[in-house]
Amino acid sequence: MAENIVPKNKGTQKLFQNPVLEKLSRTHIAVPLTIFSLFSGGLLAWSITHTTLSAGTTIGLFVLGVLAFTWVEYVVHRYVFHMKTYNEVRAKLQYMIHGIHHEYPKDKDRLAMPPLLSVVIATILLLLFRVVMGDFVFAFLPGFLVGYAAYLGVHYMVHAFAPPKNFLKRLWINHGTHHYKNGEMIYGVSSPLWDYIYGTMTEKKLSAK
Repeated sequence: MAENIVPKNKGTQKLFQNPVLEKLSRTHIAVPLTIFSLFSGGLLAWSITHTTLSAGTTIGLFVLGVLAFTWVEYVVHRYVFHMKTYNEVRAKLQYMIHGIHHEYPKDKDRLAMPPLLSVVIATILLLLFRVVMGDFVFAFLPGFLVGYAAYLGVHYMVHAFAPPKNFLKRLWINHGTHHYKNGEMIYGVSSPLWDYIYGTMTEKKLSAK
């Protein structure tokens, strides 16, 4: 599992022998950030011009979308990225989707989801949420995607830059603890909110389970 991998602060690792697949597994951070910003802006513009949602409802749904993403971020990181690897197939899958990041945490090309996958996931979410939420999706999903973009930005910065000398330094400390001290705690990257709620913020709380 990722928590058993010794981090290497230099270098990279090939995931695929096929050069096309290998290229698609990498991206510059600006690409997905641009994709999600444009996608979110387009959805909000559609909401304004093609729905009857009030400004208050739109703002409330947007904020709810951001909050919902922080929960999804926590759950996916904890239970998917750090899945139990009790057989070879799961071990290979876990390494491919997240273990490689723990082994090479400074590999900037793999600090964000590749563009093609980003577009596919955003489109699938739009179609699914549209069925469930109706027109509300055009205010909720932009918030969700902005939350995801914020997560990508924070995740990139904590790996690529030195911590700032302000309150945001805590994000660097939290994620550094996850990578270099204990991979079974502090799963939140953009926010420690759900780690406090679920008791994974400290080793003492985690060991008491």
